[in-house]
Amino acid sequence: MSLEPIEPRHALELYIADRENNVTQATLYSHRSRLGHFVRWCEGKEITNLNNLTGRQLHEFRLCRRNEGDLAPATEKTQMDTLRVFVKWLESIDGVEQDLHTKVLSPTLTGDDNIRDERLDPDRAEQILNHLQKYEYASRPHVVLMLMWHTMMRVGEINSLDCADYDSDKQSLQVQHRPESETTLKNQGEGERFVALSDTVCEVLNDWIENRRPNVTDEYGREPLVASPEGRAHTTTLRGDCYRYTRPCVVTGECPHNREIESCEATAYDQASKCPSSLNPHALRRGGITYALSEGWPMKAVGDRANVSETVLDMHYDSRSEEEKMEQRRQYLDDL
Repeated sequence: MSLEPIEPRHALELYIADRENNVTQATLYSHRSRLGHFVRWCEGKEITNLNNLTGRQLHEFRLCRRNEGDLAPATEKTQMDTLRVFVKWLESIDGVEQDLHTKVLSPTLTGDDNIRDERLDPDRAEQILNHLQKYEYASRPHVVLMLMWHTMMRVGEINSLDCADYDSDKQSLQVQHRPESETTLKNQGEGERFVALSDTVCEVLNDWIENRRPNVTDEYGREPLVASPEGRAHTTTLRGDCYRYTRPCVVTGECPHNREIESCEATAYDQASKCPSSLNPHALRRGGITYALSEGWPMKAVGDRANVSETVLDMHYDSRSEEEKMEQRRQYLDDL
């Protein structure tokens, strides 16, 4: 087999272009992010042609990510599994030697390794939302974090919403899969649903739309619910809102990590994720789901609202003890 020279960064761009019609935008974003670590590692090692990539180098990259990134086993597995898919794709275009993907090693998860427990707890959520209610009422960050917590939506789902999807009279949001105009859902058509809203959430949304939302459309002429002056707010912007307002210093004025707030790098607008206490959007979604379960919501109701199976809920979100589950079931005894 004759290999054709290919640079790491160019290979990544070709891979993303090849997959963009087959996977969601969220998946593309995730793959680009994970594989970006590999591309930068190659550039640091002066690997300019992937034809010469070896199994030993792949193992060195794995160790480098584990040590420098301080990765949890589940995160390491996700990153290495994505790299294996990428290397196998490279084989199909004569970019690397055949069967090289079999040398991409990935940890085998056992027990709790596969259960991530990072979540926003209810007390912090209340503190953050109260802060936004008082100091940044009906702002974009207020809307974004409120929806993440109360509706349990994925960040891509919030990004996909239009103003027309909000019905203030019925107090609901309609989540729709619209691949033709570049707002896709993780579960595509299976992710479509109506989500009921509380009076409080509707009040904030009404004030956002009437008073603070930029009067813009996206490139398809749609009116995004979560907008910026440029149009539909990108998922990166929504993630940034989440990281920024889950930094404790923003809400309390104090740092639990004994850092000097004035000189802390995480106080910069685009560096909030470097705060050890900042949380990503999924931690808010996970926190909202866990809170609903702990408050006695039926598993099916939570699953339908969050668009997640009961199996996944039980494995990844339900932190109740068996005794707590029993006590919550006790309320149904009179119906027997």
